[in-house]
Amino acid sequence: MRIQNRLAEVRRRRGLSAADLASKTGVKRQTIYAIEAQKFVPNTLVALRLAQILEVSVEELFSVEPPAAPDKPKTVDLLTTHGDRGQPDQPVRLCRIGTRTIAVPSSPILAELPPADALVVGPAKAGRTLVRTIPVEDETKSRLIAAGCDPAMPVLSRYLSKHANIGLVTPGCSSTQALKWLRERKIHIAGTHLRDETHGGSSQAIVERFLPKESFRIVTFASWEEGLVVAESNPKRIRGVADLVLPDVVLINREVGAGSRFLLDSCLSKEGIPPARVRGYQQTATGHILAAWHVYTGKADCCVATRAAARVFSLGFIPLVNERYDLVIPLRYWDTNAVQVMLDTLNRSALRAELEAIGGYDTTQTGRLVT
Repeated sequence: MRIQNRLAEVRRRRGLSAADLASKTGVKRQTIYAIEAQKFVPNTLVALRLAQILEVSVEELFSVEPPAAPDKPKTVDLLTTHGDRGQPDQPVRLCRIGTRTIAVPSSPILAELPPADALVVGPAKAGRTLVRTIPVEDETKSRLIAAGCDPAMPVLSRYLSKHANIGLVTPGCSSTQALKWLRERKIHIAGTHLRDETHGGSSQAIVERFLPKESFRIVTFASWEEGLVVAESNPKRIRGVADLVLPDVVLINREVGAGSRFLLDSCLSKEGIPPARVRGYQQTATGHILAAWHVYTGKADCCVATRAAARVFSLGFIPLVNERYDLVIPLRYWDTNAVQVMLDTLNRSALRAELEAIGGYDTTQTGRLVT
């Protein structure tokens, strides 16, 4: 049910300013503006007082709008790592990529319902998905999809939403998957911490395996420490990768294609340890936070993740490497207003301070153009 009102029209006809009407009604001027903008429904006492002051009936000011007919389901491309087309009533967020509509599955945060503006209806033709939009109030003028595994990207999303009215949707996935989606034009930005050690640790060399040369730019989001996340007080006395072969140590690994898994494999190789000797090597968790959660709950003794993920659960941390987390942006999106505003936001001192304080990030290179 939606309440429509003619308050602004009647107020102007009576020659009253919003401040005058607010003073006479006993409310704040912002309340009058919110009512007129259909963002606030007054209680019965305020509605009666407004009608009395404006010398009209309540019905002349406020009316109940008949329920809108439900929107017809629309066909979209569902962003998924599993190749499925979603489950009925699965909440998703809708974003435009060129002429395509991309549906990004919404993930719940702790005990909260996830943000969503559509629900999955079911499969459509040609491997696509049918969704039904939800009539929600959304003032976001534009949205960007930035996929990757950095748990701090939602911090950037909050700043963009608050200060620039731009939505940043951040589906979690491995660095490899993000680059694949970028190649398929399903996202705007890919986050990656993959490095090609044969080319001096170059991120550009890795990206060029997915995208044509000189078709993209790379900007640093932040630098982080990645290492072994262990239980608080480290009861298993894990000191390094070599201790993962101990009989009472259970690992939770990251999914295939994740930078953390590449790091683990590299460290195991240097130690001469076959993956088969590590208990739990085949068990996987998607993302740094979920991997650390397995350690926190005792489902595993160790994982490879960032120091930020360890901090979330007050877990122990044994550093292995310092890495840069980069944002890969195709040139076709580079000059768009949303991307340029995002790049400006990376230079906000408050954003950098939050990344440093909460996640332990190094932001000295944040916003720097790598290539």
